Amino acid sequence: SYAVIADHLLASVDKVDGLDEKSKAQWRFATQNLVDAASPSNFALTNPEVLQRTIETRGDNLIRGLEHMLHDLRQGQLTHVDKSKFTLGENIAVTPGKVIYETDLFQLIHYAPTSDKLLETPLLIFPPWINRFYILDLNPQKSFIRWAVEQGISTFIVSWKSADASMADVVWDDYIAAQIDAIATVRDLLGVENVHTIGYCVAGTTLAATLALLAARGEADKVASATFFTAQVDFALAGDLTLFVDDEQMKLVDQLSSKGFLDGRYMALTFNLLRGRDLIWNYVVNNYLLGMDYPPFDLLYWNGDTTNLPARWHRDYLTQLYRDNLLVVPGAISVDGTPIDLRRIETPAYVQSGKEDHIAPLESVWKITEQDRKS
Repeated sequence: SYAVIADHLLASVDKVDGLDEKSKAQWRFATQNLVDAASPSNFALTNPEVLQRTIETRGDNLIRGLEHMLHDLRQGQLTHVDKSKFTLGENIAVTPGKVIYETDLFQLIHYAPTSDKLLETPLLIFPPWINRFYILDLNPQKSFIRWAVEQGISTFIVSWKSADASMADVVWDDYIAAQIDAIATVRDLLGVENVHTIGYCVAGTTLAATLALLAARGEADKVASATFFTAQVDFALAGDLTLFVDDEQMKLVDQLSSKGFLDGRYMALTFNLLRGRDLIWNYVVNNYLLGMDYPPFDLLYWNGDTTNLPARWHRDYLTQLYRDNLLVVPGAISVDGTPIDLRRIETPAYVQSGKEDHIAPLESVWKITEQDRKS
């Protein structure tokens, strides 16, 4: 009965007359979340596995599940992993590094190469400031940073400050200026002409703007190459996140950012809603109803280590890029008084995207390859 009703509800959205495509997409998204939430597996009395476990444990699973739920309510965030199993510098983010430079917006960490043969040009990594810096250094077995230093690459990574009230007026120009500052710092420190760069997610979007600004200033040779990890510059196909940028949604964002910053837990909830079945209801069943222990998964620990976002920058990002898609319009965005044009970028680049990425869809990321067509 549930499957029949769910199929009918989802099919009925496309049959509604008088709605434009965006409105239909919003209704489809809301209906899908409703359908996911109403699944019989999400309720103890209609989930055979939960009933069986309740009998076997004499209800202990429900008591443990209640403890898990109360803990999440206190912290204001759904738990995906047992955070007590991880300690930064001990079993996560363990590659030895040193903070060599600091501003009000970021710290610059250096990882010295461990190989006798050294690459002359260093690598500078810009991770997203919507998460913590150590995504590329989760553990020794799958640490990109550890691999890089073992290849003889002098590696630097930016660790962005999690926003507080003092950063209420921080804008995109500040992050672009920070990237240029980091590039200059590495060049001066090592006495090299240029650096290789990696821009991850929103920091990759920003790296594209940085390269356009450097090109406009005649300073493009400061960057030898640019690698983009799941980074969008053309947001025409940006997926379900575009459903959160209409006027009503922006009013809600303004209310949630009244202290000058957006609490990272709201962003985490938004990302979870994009895949509610996997990132919300799966954990409701396993941890609240079955009372299972949380898995010690380093990627989920990093994902739950949220950061706050500056209010003004976050609003500009959603409206100028996601809603209005101005970055791909030549001269539509100015940085420090200079109009930028992505078509002026001639820096060698490598582009990576995830096939199943629901935040930066593959087809959206790949549109970056269309931005070098000069008129």
